[in-house]
Amino acid sequence: MGAMGAIGAIGAMGAMGAMGALGATGALGAIGAVALGGAVGSLARHGVNVAFAHAFVRAVPYATAAVNLLGSAAIGVLAGLLASGRITMSLNMRTFVFVGLLGGFTTFSSFMLDTLTLTHAGDHTLAMSNVIGQVGIGLIAVYAGYYLVTTSFSS
Repeated sequence: MGAMGAIGAIGAMGAMGAMGALGATGALGAIGAVALGGAVGSLARHGVNVAFAHAFVRAVPYATAAVNLLGSAAIGVLAGLLASGRITMSLNMRTFVFVGLLGGFTTFSSFMLDTLTLTHAGDHTLAMSNVIGQVGIGLIAVYAGYYLVTTSFSS
């Protein structure tokens, strides 16, 4: 089944039905779960960008902020439901949702979950270092990359 067929399958059967239709077991199932979830998450992120572009004069930074905050809330709720035993998910469904769907929607949610996990384990220093390091170094990296390509390759 091609990517478009898989996306169509989700629309017709829902994500869980599509995972079953793809024979989501073992390593191939995990790869399919990441690919399918990533496609759906990326399409959802694009949908938010389009919606914000129509609703506001400019989508930046509102669409990105909305995606990051929605993704963070979703991953927190799901992690809490799993940790409390209120819901269960197979390994492939977890891979589909956490790595694929939410990873395609926003990696910020994974960053937030890592920080929560560190804090929950009592490793507050590493949790704060994670936040400061990724945000600070991320800003340096984006500015350095931008500067490098705009000054080195300009005519």
